[in-house]
Amino acid sequence: MIKALLTELEKEAQTTRKMLERIPDAKFQWQPHTKSMTLLNLATHIAELPGWITTTLTTDELDLAEVPYVAPVLNSTEELMTLFEDKLKEGKSQLEEANEERFNDTWILREGNQVYSSDTKAEVLRMVYCQIVHHRAQLGVYLRLLDVPIPGSYGPSADEVSF
Repeated sequence: MIKALLTELEKEAQTTRKMLERIPDAKFQWQPHTKSMTLLNLATHIAELPGWITTTLTTDELDLAEVPYVAPVLNSTEELMTLFEDKLKEGKSQLEEANEERFNDTWILREGNQVYSSDTKAEVLRMVYCQIVHHRAQLGVYLRLLDVPIPGSYGPSADEVSF
């Protein structure tokens, strides 16, 4: 299972990398709707998601009341890419060293007494991968609305007809 997860992570990283590197610095604060995240917030979330692999494999829970989220300060797409590569490297490293027997252990996301989720570590890892794909698709819509050419993901895009 670990080998399959590492292979999938690398394949998704290739597409994620192509999407993130196209983000124009000048549009970081742009958002398609008032209820939507800014481009920077969405991109930062995507870049940080491989770090959830580390959190899942090295802890049994995350209590947001004790460890509140603090967004990194990013001023350029280059800094965004560095964040992504660092989190990806960290996640891969933890996955390579993981004990697959612990994948059935429970992992909890909470904020104090409010439990948001309680799942096996294997389920959380799958959710992390799904979150990367889901938010990357959102990013594709943002980029399309900004007239930024979209790279192919699982096939060619309208902007790149071949791989």
